[in-house]
Amino acid sequence: MAETPAEGLIHYITPKGEYIPFLDDTDYIAKGLEWKLFTARSVKRELLYKSGSFQAKVKLAGYEQYGNGLDTVVVQFENGKLSCINPSYLKEMQSSSFGKELLSGPVSETAAVSSETEQVDEAPITENADQPSEEPKKAKTKTKKTAKPKLDLPGEKVHFTATVKEFAEKMNHFTGEEDEVILLENVKVTTEPELTIGDAWCGYSKTLKKAELEEGDAIEFDGKVVDKKYNKEIRYKVNNPSKLVKKEG
Repeated sequence: MAETPAEGLIHYITPKGEYIPFLDDTDYIAKGLEWKLFTARSVKRELLYKSGSFQAKVKLAGYEQYGNGLDTVVVQFENGKLSCINPSYLKEMQSSSFGKELLSGPVSETAAVSSETEQVDEAPITENADQPSEEPKKAKTKTKKTAKPKLDLPGEKVHFTATVKEFAEKMNHFTGEEDEVILLENVKVTTEPELTIGDAWCGYSKTLKKAELEEGDAIEFDGKVVDKKYNKEIRYKVNNPSKLVKKEG
């Protein structure tokens, strides 16, 4: 069977001998949580493998274990082929921002497996590395991102519409534990004056858990938006969401 152009972007790293399959669904969930590939609230059966401008769906087939306590995940592509990858690197691939600044091309073996170390060298390799050149400096200047202007947020509680994007976790530095949170997209203040927030996040409170939300749910609620980052991509947080309603269809 001829290899498609998309498959040509995948650098398969086959397991060394027999890998360890999951004993059962409980074992699958336990290992996935240990690698932080999903949360207990949102167990994923498929994950994304990204390489430059290309991405594919993969399933967790098992893992290889080493004497130093490190695991290497074995994933299975839709074409049935197996490949090894470091769990931390696979976790990074699930981020919507992963790969936006990467050039199209196969992932290196060091980056994909990284079974001996947690560090990944992502420095680009040039053909004439020993010859000084001004070109990299120019390219770096061109790709510099312009910071988004800060929004003029309402100071009082307002009404929102949004879509549940993902269930995730965020480290609470006061307790030393990870709190459950919800990532939202298409967040918009519908109270006058209307304001488009974009992406935001909020704590996964007991009130929200009673609503039995799922990824993709369109919702509306009251709350107060503040400038408090979840990460570099998500700057705003919604505090104390209440009167939540799931929108039909």
